[in-house]
Amino acid sequence: MSTTPSSSAHLPRFCGVPTFMRAPLASDLDSFDIGLVGVPYDGALTLRPGARMGPRELRNASCMMRSINQATRIDPFSLSRVADLGDVPFSSLFDVPQAHAQIREFLAPFFAAGKKLVIAGGDHSITFPVLQALNPAQPVGLIHIDAHTDTWDAFAGSKFSHGSPFRRALEAGLIDPKRMVQIGIRGAQNTEEGWQYSLDHGIRVIFMDEVEAMGIPAVIAEARRIAGTGPAYLSFDVDAIDPAFTPGTGTPEVGGLTSREALQLVRGLRGLDLVGADVVEVSPPYDVSGNTALVGATLMYEQLCLLAENLQADRA
Repeated sequence: MSTTPSSSAHLPRFCGVPTFMRAPLASDLDSFDIGLVGVPYDGALTLRPGARMGPRELRNASCMMRSINQATRIDPFSLSRVADLGDVPFSSLFDVPQAHAQIREFLAPFFAAGKKLVIAGGDHSITFPVLQALNPAQPVGLIHIDAHTDTWDAFAGSKFSHGSPFRRALEAGLIDPKRMVQIGIRGAQNTEEGWQYSLDHGIRVIFMDEVEAMGIPAVIAEARRIAGTGPAYLSFDVDAIDPAFTPGTGTPEVGGLTSREALQLVRGLRGLDLVGADVVEVSPPYDVSGNTALVGATLMYEQLCLLAENLQADRA
């Protein structure tokens, strides 16, 4: 079994070059099994900017992560080789389709080589080019945890905002709507378009009031039922969590998950065939405490644990 080189993990946590969870920087495709990637892009936001700074602050906060998960006893760094792959290098920040193309081109070789990725955004528009880079042979399932469905159409003349990634992905045949669940949806809207699009296309939408009525264990069971046994992707927008815990995000909505419920929800997805995951919409300028980045980094760690455990099962 290959493990993550641990030399940097033995340094004091305030020392060394900041990488995601103090993992080594990748040297080549053969040096890692799971990659941690930053996508510092927020050119498709509809309200408050700042998510472009998310990956940098998530790296800083992730120095608080240690090896062994207290709840699951998973040590992802002993189960797989984990590496920081750096950030997507952008040369076109003011042209959304071109920026998305650069995300797709940077990530595609990793997916093509069979690598698992945990991705730090950036605004939620990045998930569309991530799924394009994944280029699945068949549409994948999707577990989407968010305050918003992100199935709206055009906004201010663009069809590629952070409110539309899953509509675009469904149109492109990248997602199976019958294996897609959206959890934590809430907040008033000026139009029902996004909600109705999801419902009309057979997506299971668990609005926040239903989450509260069902309880997290039942929500987990429903998500697992919907995702099934095939390949699936996990996308977590931090605005799914109440802004009491994650104020640093572009479109906060009150009445969300607690941070404890968020961790419970992700841990409940153990054993699903996850091909990748992301944490998006961390906007550090709106949270001087750093709590939002700490929550986001912890969610990335939990996602990493899921992927590492899956790799171990695949080898068995």
